[in-house]
Amino acid sequence: MWHTTRFEIDLTQPKIMGIVNLTPDSFSDGGQFASTSAACKHAEQLIRDGADILDLGAESSRPGAPPVSLQDELARLMPVLKEAVKLGVPISVDTYKPQVMQAALDAGADIINDIWGFRRVDANLSAAQVVMDHGRCGLVMMHMHRDPQTMQLDPLPESEDVVQRVKNDLLSFHERLAQVPCRQSAHFDLKARLLIDPGIGFGKTVAQNFALLARQRELLDLGFPLLAGWSRKSSLGAVTGLQEAKDRMVPSVAAALLALERGASVLRVHDVRETVQAMKVWRAAQSAVN
Repeated sequence: MWHTTRFEIDLTQPKIMGIVNLTPDSFSDGGQFASTSAACKHAEQLIRDGADILDLGAESSRPGAPPVSLQDELARLMPVLKEAVKLGVPISVDTYKPQVMQAALDAGADIINDIWGFRRVDANLSAAQVVMDHGRCGLVMMHMHRDPQTMQLDPLPESEDVVQRVKNDLLSFHERLAQVPCRQSAHFDLKARLLIDPGIGFGKTVAQNFALLARQRELLDLGFPLLAGWSRKSSLGAVTGLQEAKDRMVPSVAAALLALERGASVLRVHDVRETVQAMKVWRAAQSAVN
């Protein structure tokens, strides 16, 4: 069970996290859902398509994306979040800013999904302290090498064992987070609230991304459920020749199924309906084996 603010999510069966981009410059669907009305309609459609969780993001983390101000991120996020928490499914907020985490949790968000792995400190406010002080939210701790502005200009060295590096870094992030006291409860169970994400495309080469997929089960040795985020990524375009992100639905579903086969518990996707259909085939095959 993945413990979050309002929901205990049963991960004995994999779950689909539908992406709701609130940015004008996302690599995949930037600007399509920038208005509150359009974003809320999209969120409702993703639920009808079969999303178990929604992930709202108001700042693009594509390679080279410029940082967004705190005020702009909150202005994009909060009107949609206030409506989304009424939809009856867990709501995740994709942010690295401690102030945004605090505002999102105060507004009822269930999960914080952080590309920086809860390492940021802004204006003397620590991301780790915000989530630990809340004491109830679910967490997604992602691995990123460098930052969105530089990560693909200077990715991890090809000579490095990327799987071992990601394991070591995620373990280090976890140990740092675990040292932060939870002032709301003396019995806070971090392990019951934490998922890891290897950060496909975040400071890795194409070959390294596929090594992380091929050897994904090794990451489960850390003892945490894993979220896989392959949807429409440029590495899929590199091996298929599909230059436009919107055209990468089929390779995205293929990568999602490979991640499922290798133990992923949550799939973060744009194409919810198609991924749900593919997962039904996968489940039927699993049932036949069992």
